[in-house]
Amino acid sequence: MINFHENQDSIESLALSEYAVFSSKSKGRKVYEEKSELRTEFQRDRDRILHSKSFRRLKHKTQVFISPEGDHFRTRLTHTLEVSQIGRTIARALGLNEDLVEAIALGHDLGHTPFGHTGEMVLNKLHPKGFKHYEQSIRVVEIIESTPNRRGLNLTYEVLNGIANHTGNCKANTLEGKLIKLADRIAYINHDIDDSIRAGIISSNDLPQELTRILGNSHAMRIDTMIKDIVHNSYGKNFVEMSDEIGNATERLRKYLFETVYFNNYVKSEDEKIEAILVQLFEFYMEDLTRIPEAHRKIYDGLNPLDEDIVCDYIAGMTDIFMIDTWKNIFEPKQWR
Repeated sequence: MINFHENQDSIESLALSEYAVFSSKSKGRKVYEEKSELRTEFQRDRDRILHSKSFRRLKHKTQVFISPEGDHFRTRLTHTLEVSQIGRTIARALGLNEDLVEAIALGHDLGHTPFGHTGEMVLNKLHPKGFKHYEQSIRVVEIIESTPNRRGLNLTYEVLNGIANHTGNCKANTLEGKLIKLADRIAYINHDIDDSIRAGIISSNDLPQELTRILGNSHAMRIDTMIKDIVHNSYGKNFVEMSDEIGNATERLRKYLFETVYFNNYVKSEDEKIEAILVQLFEFYMEDLTRIPEAHRKIYDGLNPLDEDIVCDYIAGMTDIFMIDTWKNIFEPKQWR
């Protein structure tokens, strides 16, 4: 009989850097499971995330632009796929574990709310303990994506750690996790510029010339510059980082987006309406938890969550479309429909 695990281990021992996480050396899962006959532990995690309902719903969740006209604007799903592609490219060049990188990438934004960071901001104000999308991503994979036979997806330690530490000042414990933080930034900086140009908020000529001279004057060139810089700066080393020059230029380009795009009146024009809808839904469900479908409430059997946890979990899992339809069904007079 073929020993597929020995084959995988042999491939990894030949292909991966000494600084990579080897599948056979994973710290494992909170609940023990027999190993798969064909797949490594990180391949199993990737597949569980890919087949989850939360992953499918990302296709109808806002990235930056709300209900954009046209099919070419990014959604949370296409952002996730771009992060995965960028992450795998860097991982392969550096000899890191591509399967681990892909699993973290596919799971990193599962906790995002409908209507992007606006939804996150509103739930953060409504929940007494606050709400952060990266913490919610962990709730998704540990609690919400449950089956009758298993609570959560029971992912490996390394994937959970990468998801929980993909943003802000958080630092993952693996190079693969640190890589995703960079891949996430590369993806959203560049595709948000692309979408902003498409939306007419900025033009390519508006981008600071001192930065385009360093990073490139096209979408593809900037991504290529950032990826290659990470690879050349990090190859054979126990870190994954950009060089000072490219890193500083990238951060300045990110700040430019905050100044010109993310707080632009057009981008923020629907924020008040979205907040009002979210607040109404939150209060509606807090008044009576039985208004939430029983299938969702059964997730918490054996747990002791706050009512706010249950309501925020339910609302955060909604897509943009489902949230609006739900609000209309509850609050809009029937004769208006």
